[in-house]
Amino acid sequence: MATTEGPEPPRTRRNSNKNILKRIIHGQSSGRAISRATEISEALLQERDQQGQWHGIPVLLQRLYDSSHLNSDLSQIHSIIKEVSPFLSMEAMSFVTEDRRAVQKSNCPNTYTFDLFGGIDLLVEILMRPTLTTQTNVPKMSDDLVKDCLSVLYNCCICMEGVTKSLASRDDFVMFLFTLMSNKKTFLQTATLIEDILGVRKEMIQLEDIPNLPSLVQSFNQQQLANFCRILSVTISEPDMGNDDKHTLLAKNAQQRANPCPSHSEVNQVALLNIPGFIERLCKLATRKVSEASGPSSLLLELQDWYTWLDNALVLDALMQMATEDTCTLPHTYSSLATSPLRHRLPQSMKIVHEIMYKVEVLYVLCVLLIGRQRNQVHKMLAEFKLIPGLNNLFDKLIWRKQTSSHVLHGQNQNCDCSPEISFKIQFLRLLQSFSDHHENKYLLLNAQELNELSAISLKASIPEVEAFVNTDRKLICDGKKGLLTRLLSVMKKEPAESSFRFWQARAVESFLRGATSYADQVFLLKRGLLEHILFSIIDSGCKSRDVLQSYFDLLGELMKFNIDAFKRFNKYVNTEEKFQMFMTQINSSLVDSNMLVRCIILSLDRFESQIEDVSVVEVLSECSLLSYMARVENRQAFLFRLVNIINVQILTQENVSCLNTSLVVLMLARRRDKLAFCLNALREKEYAEKYPGCLLNNFHNLLRFWQRHYLNKDKDSTCLENSSCISFTYWKETVSVLLDSDPTSLCAIASYIDEAYMDLGRDFLEV
Repeated sequence: MATTEGPEPPRTRRNSNKNILKRIIHGQSSGRAISRATEISEALLQERDQQGQWHGIPVLLQRLYDSSHLNSDLSQIHSIIKEVSPFLSMEAMSFVTEDRRAVQKSNCPNTYTFDLFGGIDLLVEILMRPTLTTQTNVPKMSDDLVKDCLSVLYNCCICMEGVTKSLASRDDFVMFLFTLMSNKKTFLQTATLIEDILGVRKEMIQLEDIPNLPSLVQSFNQQQLANFCRILSVTISEPDMGNDDKHTLLAKNAQQRANPCPSHSEVNQVALLNIPGFIERLCKLATRKVSEASGPSSLLLELQDWYTWLDNALVLDALMQMATEDTCTLPHTYSSLATSPLRHRLPQSMKIVHEIMYKVEVLYVLCVLLIGRQRNQVHKMLAEFKLIPGLNNLFDKLIWRKQTSSHVLHGQNQNCDCSPEISFKIQFLRLLQSFSDHHENKYLLLNAQELNELSAISLKASIPEVEAFVNTDRKLICDGKKGLLTRLLSVMKKEPAESSFRFWQARAVESFLRGATSYADQVFLLKRGLLEHILFSIIDSGCKSRDVLQSYFDLLGELMKFNIDAFKRFNKYVNTEEKFQMFMTQINSSLVDSNMLVRCIILSLDRFESQIEDVSVVEVLSECSLLSYMARVENRQAFLFRLVNIINVQILTQENVSCLNTSLVVLMLARRRDKLAFCLNALREKEYAEKYPGCLLNNFHNLLRFWQRHYLNKDKDSTCLENSSCISFTYWKETVSVLLDSDPTSLCAIASYIDEAYMDLGRDFLEV
């Protein structure tokens, strides 16, 4: 009898623990029976606690539930939360400092137990309860209690993605969190939790649904506004579709037809722009100097309050670097920061990292707004609030400051993607690219002396100054000895061959040249050795990065287009057959990457051949190896064949659609010279020679049908085509119509070159 009345054997006890967990899990999924710890007796929970290794968490949750009614003693609630919090924060800290490696629930048993026994729902109830009652005498939660509740929730989100998703699905809780941001003492914890929650939401929130959004944003100080930009970045960016097939132009066009209304992100962008003073404050944040930022005490308080300030382990490594520089001892825990000598003497390096992290978020938001539907409105405000001159003044001391060899962030070298300085530089370059691209404000990147230099170039060449240059407001341009564009060129030429920055640097400079071709702009950059730098990078540097090479090909095309001086410089640098063959090998290795340069050479050749009365042009035509190569008909035809052959409608993207447009440029120029029929017949002969008759021309016919659907409804794209080629869009449309003519007797129609047995023009490729 003793065995039946005494303690259960270990096997039975373990089974009982499993039965409790199974019953809770079943209850939570079915909505029936036990669904939280409060429905199990405290005696049973205590009895099973040691065997289940629950560390008393279920018992604490039961006590918390019993103590958390509407008029309960809040100090008792706070005491229990403080007791359970260390079990969860230890696991979160371990997870964070391991770079958030994939963690199973078995690696975070305390967090799993806390969630399983209803801790997450209970904390949400405690936080929101005051807002769900009409009573006026409800005890007010202290700021410390709110902060501790938020900290526990965030620690659970760190360790278990399921918790984050569960919180994200509760619209009422998400909107409630935004109301907590009005309290400066709970702002940082709230902002960090919101950021994690919004990152996993399936549906983007609408900013206009946030209660009193304008007054909320206006109440933020500058540091809070910078942190708020982390949240905004999730709400104003189009979600990553994750599947390459969904990034095709075919899929995007289908999506636009299905959803013609503005997207959630576009609506959110408008909501931000309607907040008085919002853009002006972002410009001030982006351009303020480190010395203007808040003092060290407020920074260390933030670190003490919320250890995720710099994302994961970055704060640890940054503080470690700081301690090394100052020969101080780094505290082992964040709680001891308050008593550390670092609290009162923060080194300059840490101040800089702090400011850089803020600026990364601000520049990202500005960049997204610059490429949105409200681009012109944003451009006007950025110019008015002198964003570009402000960034120019920060360039040497902060954006591209010199680093000592001992300065290492995140335990890795300067090219670590996790480094805040790397992120800052890339966001800066992306902003410049977006700012300059096809916009007249691009001349704000220059100073007065450089603008005068452009005027002198135009005067010497006897060409009128472009309208955008004439309209530039000189009160808004860069000051100092160099403008921002010139500073960028200087660091670009010093960048190592395989540096990831070179891609973004080239894109930023190229955007300055894009649009209607300006001879003065090209010469301005040629005089600074840009062409020689590009050719060295393509031919002599040993660069293998396809992204970097593509950006340099595109930049070279814009720099050389229609510019006889550029072709002279090219011939001077590429002065041996070996160099020329290396250059052509790079071009031919990936025509998707180099086709914009090929287009530039073909367009320039056509322009120069119409200027044979100019002796200098004739001289370049006869001496330049690049022009001589492209002047041979068989070489142009080879490029045309490859351009049409490497793409089809199903794989067209924003990256490779340029191949289609380059092939059209070849055919438009041939049509001007009554050679269109010759080109089409050459494609037909090539098909038969390669033993797949009809395949190439059927594919090209489908591509052109898509081209009509895509471009005839996009004003911006058509303007870009016109500006980049100096061929009217009307002529583009006419040429496509001629090529798609269904008359079998037309010598300029693709259909007349496809034998009937191989004709496949009727299928509808436009359905995804």
